Amino acid sequence: MLKRGEVKMIHKMLEEGLSKSAIARKLGISRDTVAKYAKLPKGYIPVIKRAPVATTVDPYLPKIAELLQKAKELEVHIPNTSIYEEIQKLGYKGSLRWMKDIIQRHELRQKVKDEEPLIRFETKPAQQMQVDWVEFRKEGLSAFVATMGYSRTSYVEYVDNERVETLIQCHINAFNYFGGVPQEALYDNMKTVIIKRNAYGRGRHKFNEQFRDFAEKHCGMKLRVCKPYRAQTKGKVERFNHYFRYSFHNMFKTRLALMGYKMTLQNANAEVIDWLDYTANARIHQTTLQKPFELLAQEQLQLLPVPKPYLGIHPLKASHKSIAESAKVQPKRGQARVHIPQRDLQSYDEFIPAAIAYLLTYSMITGGVAWQ
Repeated sequence: MLKRGEVKMIHKMLEEGLSKSAIARKLGISRDTVAKYAKLPKGYIPVIKRAPVATTVDPYLPKIAELLQKAKELEVHIPNTSIYEEIQKLGYKGSLRWMKDIIQRHELRQKVKDEEPLIRFETKPAQQMQVDWVEFRKEGLSAFVATMGYSRTSYVEYVDNERVETLIQCHINAFNYFGGVPQEALYDNMKTVIIKRNAYGRGRHKFNEQFRDFAEKHCGMKLRVCKPYRAQTKGKVERFNHYFRYSFHNMFKTRLALMGYKMTLQNANAEVIDWLDYTANARIHQTTLQKPFELLAQEQLQLLPVPKPYLGIHPLKASHKSIAESAKVQPKRGQARVHIPQRDLQSYDEFIPAAIAYLLTYSMITGGVAWQ
């Protein structure tokens, strides 16, 4: 994280006409760092990002939650001293008072009283990713949000449109951030994903062909959609959307306004990645009671590899498939099958010069004979 004076120096050098590479050499930083801060508005005050401070109780929170959950099911009460003795056996070296403070900070006992499950791993590692759009109409922006079902690690990217090409690129960026591709992805009624429900029978939907080709054929990721009016089935990403909107977007917008600036696509994306790395994915998640990044390390072992760049549906490949499916006439018995290869028109380019030369020669000969 650069200091305020260094950011001002970058903008001053840019105004003087220096290139990003020259500025990087003068300041002793990378060109990517210069490019990142060059996108931010002039006068921007950097905020120091610090990862949440880890406590000695953090590794034992899942065990504490398990004990409290089981006691609730048995309708018995276990005191903090008993929990303290239990986690001491597992290696806890801290004090009883500190353990009580952390339990209170995460409201574990209160959640049990409210009959809220403390630990929920509904999906297996690398099984599912939930995807959604968050619209910010006043800024003219949308945010692509993807949350891994097991680890709750999330990725956010601001965009200025929700076209299918943009959706595909956001997926690729998310896969690179997560370190791989999940087995399936869950969506709601995105027009760029699903065109018509149950078009081919119950549960057999008509998907956007380009996106389906990208997801299933190119990435090996199965597409799933929520039931109508049941968006809560992708509750993990919905809960993160609320956290993202109020903890990052509104706060960042307010900070910029205090300096007389507006949120843009460039400064929002530059800032949101830092927020994901140092805050959202580095904190103790209130559902799993573990850090999303730590659980993501388990998921990465089972994720599919990040695919090569997607070049779209090949038109020749699509035509082969449609011709094969539409062919109904079968050759008569004993009749030989004749294979006529289909070529791209560009494959005939090599024959054009020879054909032109032949036509010119022929016209010269016939023209000469006619003249004589």
